[in-house]
Amino acid sequence: MEKIAVSRFVVKEFRTAEAFKTLRTNLMFSGADVKAVALTSFSAAEGKSMVSFQLAASLAQAGKQVLLVDADLRKSVMVSRMRVRRKIEGLSHYLSGMVNANEILYKTDIPGLYLVFAGAHVPNAAELLGNASFDKLIAALKNTFDYVIVDAAPVGQVIDCAVMASAMDGVIMVVDTTHNSFKLERRIKQQLEKSGAKILGVILNRVDLAEKNSYYGKAYGYSYDSGDGSSEEDN
Repeated sequence: MEKIAVSRFVVKEFRTAEAFKTLRTNLMFSGADVKAVALTSFSAAEGKSMVSFQLAASLAQAGKQVLLVDADLRKSVMVSRMRVRRKIEGLSHYLSGMVNANEILYKTDIPGLYLVFAGAHVPNAAELLGNASFDKLIAALKNTFDYVIVDAAPVGQVIDCAVMASAMDGVIMVVDTTHNSFKLERRIKQQLEKSGAKILGVILNRVDLAEKNSYYGKAYGYSYDSGDGSSEEDN
């Protein structure tokens, strides 16, 4: 099994790292039956992909065996974000019947953390993710790993997360507080619930903690950026 170097991307800033530890604890207290969790957002560029990675890494640091699955088969950013240069076989290759499950698993340099990349972008992502092969894969992975964290496509743009909801034990919504309205977020919550998804909660991203009177700053004390002074612009 090939090893991918990702530890350099784990956030080290104290307040942000503590926020992910809190998120990790909340997820672990969601119940022993919550093992496969999808993260989605309304639109692209809300920080969903890196939040998914940081959560998975935090769980692994707590001694859990964790698999991070990039299920954004339309516009994945994980390979480029992790600066992977080699040829990658991913989820789309497996769901298309081109490779077996063992060929898409990648070990990382973080003990306990494994990756499945999205693979080649495909035009029929919803059909592949809604196929019984995806459900069987997730069920098998739950028997191997303590947690399966799935980075899903934005639900406000495509239906991919909704069609895979039946295979998930829960869904977490990532919300960029700098744009999108409460009305839009409530609409995608209702859309996910209609598909049978169990909404575990909401992660508020890019909260302005500089505003002393900010409700979000007081209640959550959390914001996230790339660590280099620039905001994350991903899916």
